[in-house]
Amino acid sequence: MSITVEKFVEEGRDPFSLEVVAGHEYLGRIIKEAALNRPGLALAGFFQHFAHLRVQVLGLAENAYLKSLTPDERGQRLHRLYQKKIPCVVLTRNRQPSSEILECAEAFKVPILKTPMITNRFINLATLLMENLTAPLVRYQGTMLEIMGIGVLMEGQAGIGKSETALALIERGHSLVSDDLTVLRKDSTGAIVGYADDMTRYHMEIRGLGIIHVPSLFGVASMRREMHLDLVVRLERFDPKKEYDRTGLNSETISILGADVPLLTIPVAAGRDIAHVVEVAALNQKLKQLGHDAAKELDEKLVRALERKRRM
Repeated sequence: MSITVEKFVEEGRDPFSLEVVAGHEYLGRIIKEAALNRPGLALAGFFQHFAHLRVQVLGLAENAYLKSLTPDERGQRLHRLYQKKIPCVVLTRNRQPSSEILECAEAFKVPILKTPMITNRFINLATLLMENLTAPLVRYQGTMLEIMGIGVLMEGQAGIGKSETALALIERGHSLVSDDLTVLRKDSTGAIVGYADDMTRYHMEIRGLGIIHVPSLFGVASMRREMHLDLVVRLERFDPKKEYDRTGLNSETISILGADVPLLTIPVAAGRDIAHVVEVAALNQKLKQLGHDAAKELDEKLVRALERKRRM
């Protein structure tokens, strides 16, 4: 997945203090590879295996090398570098671009960016950012919350009560990630991360009430910008003919972006406190992550008791 330089600047503005020095009109250029590149060898004239599809970073060594050249040599080396159709150039330590860098940037329509960060730290953090921005993602119909450190995504047919359940959980001190539509992506560790679409973030739709702004009503602690997905809860109308799991031994999973996420189906019936059930499900999932599975532990106790009776 490719992204534009404009998106890279937008996402890097706060964490890296990234700003555009020149070439504002060329921010639509495409970055096709997530890793960043220091073009030291390219500046020296060696272009074999040059990673021209990546963001090019000019750090202390690259700037020192360019300064050691005559103005004519510097212009020629930069000209050859920009000819490779690089997406953009980032100057670290808040260095100002030389006249040759600016001239080539204008000639080849390449944006010039800068950051106050030191080179290695910027490259490490920006690479993680790029991996997240280019990671596979999917839009999922469901409401996501953070419940005591557990990311829970509730899905179910329209009108089943996802938003009302989420509202009850927020009132109990838990936090909303997204309502109704959740964007899921796989991060560099293989975990699934959920967050809200920019247009709907911080808002909820409650039938009969309308749109509400969650942090205005419940405070900033009621929101999470993103959360790792630990559990999917499927809400469905209670069907007396269906056999629901009563032990917890028959654990289910759902595949999302190639990762298996625990799935729990909860029947919705009149008088049932679904918010409380979802809260307990999240706590139980947290216990499982810590190595305590109540259903398996009870099953093992029963098996041991039966074995003792058999030996008597």
